Parts: sequence; C-alpha cells; structure tokens
Amino acid sequence: MKALVLDPDPRLDLAFAEPERAPGEAIVEVRVAGVCDTDLQLARGYMGFSGVPGHEFVGVVTQSDDPSWVGKRVVGDINAGCGACPECLARGGHHCAKRTVLGILGRGGAFAERLTLPTRCLVEVPPTVPDDAAVFAEPLAAALHVLDEASAVDAPVIVLGDGKLGLLITRALLGDQRRVTLVGRHPTKLELAARVGATVVLEHEASGVERAGLVVDATGSAAGLALALRLTRPRGTVVLKTTLAGATSVDLSPVVIDELRVVGSRCGDLARAVLALARGAIDPRPLVEARYPLDRAVRAFEHAGRRGVLKVLVDVS
Repeated sequence: MKALVLDPDPRLDLAFAEPERAPGEAIVEVRVAGVCDTDLQLARGYMGFSGVPGHEFVGVVTQSDDPSWVGKRVVGDINAGCGACPECLARGGHHCAKRTVLGILGRGGAFAERLTLPTRCLVEVPPTVPDDAAVFAEPLAAALHVLDEASAVDAPVIVLGDGKLGLLITRALLGDQRRVTLVGRHPTKLELAARVGATVVLEHEASGVERAGLVVDATGSAAGLALALRLTRPRGTVVLKTTLAGATSVDLSPVVIDELRVVGSRCGDLARAVLALARGAIDPRPLVEARYPLDRAVRAFEHAGRRGVLKVLVDVS
C-alpha cells in the first residue's frame, strides 16, 4: 500500500507493508487525514519516531471481528491501551503504560491507505458530518478537553496562540458559550476568531489584557508559557496544550508567587467531539488552508511546516 514514512525524513513509499490486524482490532481504509503540529515535531526528531505518522483521520472500516463495524465511517481515539489494566478500565486508557498511540508511538498512522485500531477506539461518524469536518474530530476532542478545567460558565478564558490548535480551542470554547479572548500574532488569523465571536488581541498588546482565571497556552513556545503565567490571575489555572521536540527554559516563580495550577492537557473524548460536530455547534472547516493527494504527501508536510499555515489535509482515498 502507499504510505508516507518518516525514517527520519518524510518520503512516499509506494509499497509499504500492510498493517496487521490483531484480534479485537479493525482495519480502516483512510479517506482524509490532517497534518498536525505533532506530525511536524515527529519529522524533526520528537520521540525518535520512525514509521507512518498521522493521527487525525476519517475512514471506513473494511475488516473487524465484529461485522457490525464493517462499512461504517469512523474516527478513532489515538490511544490504544491494553484494555485490561486499572487505567484502561477506569479512565479509558489514555495513560495506559502499555498503550500504543496512532502515528506517534508503536503504531502506524493515518498517512497511509489503511491503518489498524482496536474497535473500542472507534467512533462512528453520522452521515450529516462531512469528511472535512470529521477529520478534525481528534484535535477537536483535545480542544474540548479544555472545558474540563473551565468550571465557571460565565468566567472569561484567555487562549494564547492563533495557530490551528489555538483557533480550534477558541471555537470549541465559544461553542460552549464561553467568553474567549484570543491572543495572537497574525491579524488575518485573529479575524477568523473575531468572526465567530471571540475578542482578539495582538500579542504585543497583551499587557493590557485583564488577567483571567483560566489561560490556555497553545503557542508551543517558552515565550507563550511565560506570557500565560503573567496573564493568569492568582490561584488560577494554566492549561498547556502543545508539545515541543526540544528543551525549554521558563521562569516558574509566578507559579509559586501566585499559587497557580499548571495542567497538562492532551487528548479528549472523541464521542463528545463528534456530537459537537453533529449538532453544528462547531464548524472547523474554515481552518482548512490546503489539501493534497497522498501521492503528494511530502509536499503537504512541507506546506504545513511553513510559518503561519492553517490546516493542511491529505486526501488518501
């Protein structure tokens, strides 16, 4: 099968080995995949990854031990836990010590004609949700996970970073009727957020923003984290939503002085994301900037790696 492979540089392999389906798993024929910043970090050496990347996808099940799944259009939770440990049984397996992670850790990903996932990781996509919206389900689930730290419905939230994730988090919060201020560097991107109801501020003017009890850092930079700490009011919460391939250095004294909570936030509930898409509460499609066929997936990675680019999609089938 065709696949984009990192070993370590992105290359298109026209005869990559077919994924092997283990008991309890499904084979999914990928229709559309999205390029994530994590994919770009993997291409730069993050986690020492080698193989097929890609964890944002929508596809159709072609094989499964459970025939009721065959033919269904699905998205998938990227964390494939063992399914038997206390973490899996009580909390879904996102932090299972034995887990594989689609396109990131020990499991080939979505920039290929086919992938495998346990059927317990699959979520069916309703017919009313188009592929170009469904492919956002995984990052939207991560964005909606921020709501688990947003206790007061009427309290304002500050989101830092007007990249793909920051804009999606902003839409997710607005879809839940939250008041959101998005701080970024690009007027055209900030305008996308302003159109759907966010207050927008350029980063160099952020010193005038009133501090909030919840600040979400989606900048992927040490400078963004430092700004997040400054903009969080005492006893507030900073949510970190991005990963970096390299080490960073940040003054953490505000965490002690202002008694801040710093929370790491990774994956979310896929079913919640699909439901939000089906209800029409969030439409991520305006964030799509470009798309490429799988035959030009290397070019898609190059495009996605340019500074300031929004979502790049890869049409697989």
